[in-house]
Amino acid sequence: MKKRMYVGLFMLLFCMIFAVTALPITAKADMGPKPSVRIQFKNMSDDLCYGTLLSKEKCTGPAQVWDGTARNEQLYDLDRNIWKAFVDYKDPDGYYFLQRGWTVSETGEIAWTYYPPEDFKILLYYPETGTFVSSGSYERYAFDTYYTVDMEGVRIGSVEYNEDLSTNERINAYRSYNYRMELLSLAVRILLTIAIEMVVGLLFGFRQKKQLQILALVNITTQLLLNLLLNIIHYNAGPLAFITSYVFFEVIVFALEAGLYCRFLKRVSPKKENGDFVLYSFIANSASFWVGYYLATVLPGIF
Repeated sequence: MKKRMYVGLFMLLFCMIFAVTALPITAKADMGPKPSVRIQFKNMSDDLCYGTLLSKEKCTGPAQVWDGTARNEQLYDLDRNIWKAFVDYKDPDGYYFLQRGWTVSETGEIAWTYYPPEDFKILLYYPETGTFVSSGSYERYAFDTYYTVDMEGVRIGSVEYNEDLSTNERINAYRSYNYRMELLSLAVRILLTIAIEMVVGLLFGFRQKKQLQILALVNITTQLLLNLLLNIIHYNAGPLAFITSYVFFEVIVFALEAGLYCRFLKRVSPKKENGDFVLYSFIANSASFWVGYYLATVLPGIF
């Protein structure tokens, strides 16, 4: 009878969590967040400037090299003269212009948010002087990749476009992923989860010092491992993989914690049965999951 109850609780938790994510995950193959590359520019001059990312490959997603036909021209928001200047640019390492461009002097960044190139160069174009300024090669190092370019000290001379000028590597970018925010998010999630599960423990009558110590130790261990793993997944694969993984890992944590409570918490709780520990693990993990899921919709920057 007890075994059936444990299996039933386990399946109920799985179904409840899976119901939250099943619909958006199966909606269509190309839905959900995509990798992105953002290049932010500091200390830009007032000169009109356009920017793009040159790709090592000839296409990425819908972006592709112009094949010389009118049908495959992809100007988007670029003026034709600007687009043509980028098309005519010849990179010494064979990187390609994929017909995507940004008015960097207005936006202060290049934001390629849909299938950006994996290996790329940054290329700026100043139409008033016909000057190109390029960088070395960089790579997409995370699901959401951030670089910053400090333009202070970069002199854009009033000279005509020529091959020597256009191929010089004159700007450098550095990685600027917000690791502080990730660490803050990790710490908040862990502390909030532990607090919720400790409160649920008090409601279940676990008030003795040794009982609370076991609850705290188990929760700190499992939540630290869970959230570190989820952060790594989010960093490398993005929010959709994060949510999907959360479903399965939460089920594993529930089963692991239930087993640990039945083994160790039972020793200091003689009046409790195994079913009480399993039920506590189920309620505590369900509560922390739903609170976390709600806060993720309200405070996505933290959760």
